[in-house]
Amino acid sequence: MRYPDEPTDAELAAIERESDLIDAEIALVDAEIRLLVAEPGPTVLDWHRVRRAEARVMRELLKLAAAGVWPEAVAA
Repeated sequence: MRYPDEPTDAELAAIERESDLIDAEIALVDAEIRLLVAEPGPTVLDWHRVRRAEARVMRELLKLAAAGVWPEAVAA
């Protein structure tokens, strides 16, 4: 029995397919938060962390695009 709020098999497959992108986006948000709360201010390392996280998100997006997959949130 499937409850109405449960994800469908297709939705679960999409989450699995996009899990590396999701992880990269979480890392980017974490790096951005560190910038915002850095005391007394962000360091060079903080900025490098953000740039690396942005690059990782782009790599994951390109990997999905090369596989012919376009994530829902990006397509919207």
